[in-house]
Amino acid sequence: MLYGKYQFQLVFESEVLLPPFKGSTFRGVFGLALKKVVCALKQQECESCLLRERCLYMTVFEIPSLPDSKGTPSPPHPFIIEPALSPQTHFQAGESLDFNLIIFGRFNEYLPYFVYAIEQMGRIGIGQKIKGKRPGFQLQRISAGGKKVYDGTEKKMIKVPARELILEMTSEEATEITLKLLTPLRLKFENQLQAKLPFHLLIRAALRRIALLNRHFGEGEPDLDYKGLVAKASNIKIKQSNLHWFDWKRYSNRQEQSMLMGGMVGEITYQGELQEFIPLIHYAEEVHLGKATTFGLGQIQVII
Repeated sequence: MLYGKYQFQLVFESEVLLPPFKGSTFRGVFGLALKKVVCALKQQECESCLLRERCLYMTVFEIPSLPDSKGTPSPPHPFIIEPALSPQTHFQAGESLDFNLIIFGRFNEYLPYFVYAIEQMGRIGIGQKIKGKRPGFQLQRISAGGKKVYDGTEKKMIKVPARELILEMTSEEATEITLKLLTPLRLKFENQLQAKLPFHLLIRAALRRIALLNRHFGEGEPDLDYKGLVAKASNIKIKQSNLHWFDWKRYSNRQEQSMLMGGMVGEITYQGELQEFIPLIHYAEEVHLGKATTFGLGQIQVII
């Protein structure tokens, strides 16, 4: 599966107030901006638009359920906004903020549209209104893999090919790993949100995420022994855990209401024969896990 990770650097034009977790705020304005950039029929409702099946906004944000697919998961979104993990909420004019935009598969070809949409975000404004207006920003720089992709002053883009993200087999022996949940992890098992993370649940989530992403944005689901891996994962023990539930609110423009988007955060250490699972967990580090990954939820880090 093609995988692009782009680092955006923004510079604020005036004082800005943002929530501690910034992913939802950025994702919401990004959607408005992308629609503004690509919409050909400005007055047409998306649901009745003749261009909806070919519209970049619709294929990125308004992904429909698969037809005649009862019980089949809907396609995942082809992007993740990975916000800065800093809890800073108050920024002054001239201060900068970085975030990552992760793009999957062929959607890397549309990077210029996403860049232009993020520039539009700077004009629309972001965060709380101050003196009746949302503060704006300038897009200063984009880089990928340490190389400059875009200069906000020169307005020039350098094409950097996306890399291939694959499940790499490893000879790395591991009998103990610590997993850090950097942003809230929302996992459902048997139709219930989970507040604990037994190893088999982590592996189920990783396998599901890898399968769906590769089905829709890669060359198809990898040939893995899914049932066997889950069965083996049930034998892995928890050595120590300080996971806890973290609740935060986001405002849904579509539903016109605040929504609780809590999830698990903290660290957990597992013990057992872990070598076979390391490639799955490393892959999950790159693509996040669970629900609401487009906001940046489900970001993990593994220490072996």
